[in-house]
Amino acid sequence: MQRTYRPAHTSALLRGLFVLLISGALPAFLAGQEEAVIVYLVRHSERAEDGTNDPPISSEGQERSELVAALLQDAGVTHIHTTDFKRTRATGAPTAAMTGLGMQLYDPRDLTGFADELRSMPGRHLVLGHSNTTPQLVEALGGDPGTPIQEMEYDRFYIVTLTDAGASTVLLRFGSPYER
Repeated sequence: MQRTYRPAHTSALLRGLFVLLISGALPAFLAGQEEAVIVYLVRHSERAEDGTNDPPISSEGQERSELVAALLQDAGVTHIHTTDFKRTRATGAPTAAMTGLGMQLYDPRDLTGFADELRSMPGRHLVLGHSNTTPQLVEALGGDPGTPIQEMEYDRFYIVTLTDAGASTVLLRFGSPYER
């Protein structure tokens, strides 16, 4: 039986390691390349069901969205990409406010084209998507998406590092854990 240890609070050491991972310094160093394209991919935060096809995020979702911003505060994010839904835009809003960046819309129906665009755009990108599009985009970038995201699973944080040698993927968990 595999056990997962999740401390209630992240220690300074773990936070430092996380900063190294999300900043791209460690993956780029390991790949032997000075500047890699780093793509952070997160599914939108918990939604508040309102009976529409475009619900906002819940109070739990707002907390998770603020955690995304806190995790990325030292990552040097240069671009924020979101689908045109309330829940993805609201998930990215704290990071946009923190960085002063605008959110650029992308079409989730053309993930291959969007992956090509990301590969050609230097920098560090936060991409906000959905349970079905986030793993598909990881795969379109050449990364490993792992298993499908479950309906109530909101704690995945992908880091895809794109170098001349290819793509590498780190999958982290953050915030309140998804209970399987």
